[in-house]
Amino acid sequence: MRPIFVRVIRVLDWPTYDGWLWIDGYELGAKGDAVARRSLFVMPGGLIWSDPPAPAACRPTTRTPAKRTPVRLG
Repeated sequence: MRPIFVRVIRVLDWPTYDGWLWIDGYELGAKGDAVARRSLFVMPGGLIWSDPPAPAACRPTTRTPAKRTPVRLG
């Protein structure tokens, strides 16, 4: 058995046993990117909540200048 890291999207309101719940989320890979969508049946007391990750640094996008062509009227 290996632990997985999941980004929780929502708690589902599906019927469950007392003390359990369904969560919907994305399993995270080693780099923190989503690798699979999962619906998990969990006992909240067994979950380990981590601190939210720091926002990733955004890489500036480079744009190619649009070509401008002369417009001829009439």
